[in-house]
Amino acid sequence: MNYSQRIVYGGVDTHLDVHVAAVVDHAGTLLGTSSFPTSPLGLRRLERWLARHGEVAKVGVEGTGTYGLGLTRVLQAAGHTVLEVNRPNRQLRRSRGKSDTVDAEAAARAVLAGHATAIPKSHDGIAECLRVLRVADRSAKEQMTRIGGQLAQLMICAPEQIRVDLHGLSELKKARKAAAYRPGDDLTQVTAATKMALRTLARQWLALRDDRAELRAQIQQLATRANPALLQLPGIGPDTAAALLITAGDNPQRLRSSAAFADLCGVSPIQASSGKQHRHRLNRGGQRQANAALHRIVLVRTAHHDPRTMDYIARRTAEGKSKRDITRCLKRYIAREVYHALLHPDNGIDASTLRNRRTALNIPMRIVAEHFQRPINAIARLERGTVHDPDLTTRYHAWLDTQTAA
Repeated sequence: MNYSQRIVYGGVDTHLDVHVAAVVDHAGTLLGTSSFPTSPLGLRRLERWLARHGEVAKVGVEGTGTYGLGLTRVLQAAGHTVLEVNRPNRQLRRSRGKSDTVDAEAAARAVLAGHATAIPKSHDGIAECLRVLRVADRSAKEQMTRIGGQLAQLMICAPEQIRVDLHGLSELKKARKAAAYRPGDDLTQVTAATKMALRTLARQWLALRDDRAELRAQIQQLATRANPALLQLPGIGPDTAAALLITAGDNPQRLRSSAAFADLCGVSPIQASSGKQHRHRLNRGGQRQANAALHRIVLVRTAHHDPRTMDYIARRTAEGKSKRDITRCLKRYIAREVYHALLHPDNGIDASTLRNRRTALNIPMRIVAEHFQRPINAIARLERGTVHDPDLTTRYHAWLDTQTAA
């Protein structure tokens, strides 16, 4: 048989140092298995090994966002279709045992059977940049929380002079004051040693605070650049937008529908019907950070009395739905809004030209604030792009049009 005409399917079980690959034909016959190092040369050898068995239709790879990312890039560069494969289910592992070869073969058969259909993230754009920046931001936040707790504990048993000196101050003022302490050279005294400890922790806390400020500014800038339409949806800020962009990845078009995105975020209802009972249960899967982001959007819209959200809550409450069920429904509807914004990032209302249009007409910002009955700083933030309000932006543009015509 001419191998170049044979259709084959590959599967790879990925690890830190070694990848194990398996290949099957269209009838499900295992053609071979082999191990390859994860070096650049080893990844290219793995791709050539798959191609030697025939025309590679698809390749299933475990961990395309972790250990399998380098292999995914090599396979895609060679023109192969790569699919994300989840680990084999526990029932199969109990019946067949667990080994890297078995897992690689299971990945190949999952692709052949059509069970593996997820297209992996590309990890080569702004979403990936946001992901790595948020890792550093979360780390800094956790360390600030830990150091803040240590400062509070030291103050409880600190000498009276220090406790009185720092009592009643905000966390920032307390850290700044403690960072300026001069304990002296004699640390055999409790007061001097306590000042030394407080100064060291306070300086660490302040340094982390500065790092977080820089990271959050970069996250806001990248999120705005990646998808201005997403940030203009009610209740979505830079941090929430970053979490949703990371979940969708740099190729959100890989998501087939809003239902697929909702399932990815863990907000799609799961059928739990049996017999005469027809019901749905909570989806406990999905990306939990995206799920938390959607939950925060619901809370913000409710707190700020978003008209659509409040009308929906009133209608569903009248139907007898509980607050928890209404929140779950709202998260599903918001996931649909977010999905459309992810696919159409340039459909946002542009607020960057407001300032230039206003100054060209020689209109003071005070007049704009008085007309819309908003604080001057709110108009300034809208013009700078640090706050997104689609309704106000639209009305602002329309008002400037009337001023131009006059």
